[in-house]
Amino acid sequence: MIGLVGGAGLAALLGCSSGDDAPEAASGTTSGSASTGGAAQRTAAAAATTAGSTAGTAAAESTAAATSAAETTPAPVLDECSTIPEETAGPFPGDGSNGPDVLAESGVVRSDIRSSIGSASGVAEGVPLMVELTVVDSADGCTPRPGAAVYLWHCDREGRYSMYSEGATEENYLRGVQEADANGVMRFTTIFPGCYAGRWPHIHFEMYRSLTDATGGGPIAVTSQLAFPKDVCDATYATAGYEQSVSNLAQLSLESDMIFADGVEQQLATMTGDPTAGYTATLPITV
Repeated sequence: MIGLVGGAGLAALLGCSSGDDAPEAASGTTSGSASTGGAAQRTAAAAATTAGSTAGTAAAESTAAATSAAETTPAPVLDECSTIPEETAGPFPGDGSNGPDVLAESGVVRSDIRSSIGSASGVAEGVPLMVELTVVDSADGCTPRPGAAVYLWHCDREGRYSMYSEGATEENYLRGVQEADANGVMRFTTIFPGCYAGRWPHIHFEMYRSLTDATGGGPIAVTSQLAFPKDVCDATYATAGYEQSVSNLAQLSLESDMIFADGVEQQLATMTGDPTAGYTATLPITV
């Protein structure tokens, strides 16, 4: 089996992505075009996903975000070969299984995913985040696996998904593919995602055995999600531009989230940094 292990951190920004629930601001009208191979696999997964999100309008609670901004969230105590749960890709994958396919775009293989590619020109704003992953082979003692690839995506600061949500349908930012280097390491430069109604802040990813599989419709090795610690979310959402995320997060918990409620230990990122300098997120994962 193939696994992902978070490596050492670099400072950049973090973003959130959705799972089963659709963001409140998102437009859920998509076409269900499916291709062969990996796209057919992704289509089956998307068909089982519901796009309805639970809208909440509770008043924002004040938090101690300012005082916790510079704190570092300790790493979870895990066996490095612990299995990460398989999760839904959600209704906004952008991989051709539910409408648009960014994986067919020239330039999708990139480390900095903050800007759109192709004919789109938008740039996602927010607290800088670096996501660092190391792909390892759990069947071979969790040794690094060079050449594996990850497609990663998440919502923007406003809780919108590019290619799908109203106001972002013409953009394809916060989506990209990276290939593991000789040490199995890959890094994504992005922003911290916002929190939309009904879902805990998160990032989606699909792991492939090769870059060719990722960009050529090959089979997906695993689909899962990364979660963010509450103290880091609180600190980030205290900054300008994330105002709506404060009230949305106040209505949620990891224990009640539709994806993470059954256990988040294998999916909770280890965070370093702060909202001013940016964060680095690492995640030990094995599949």
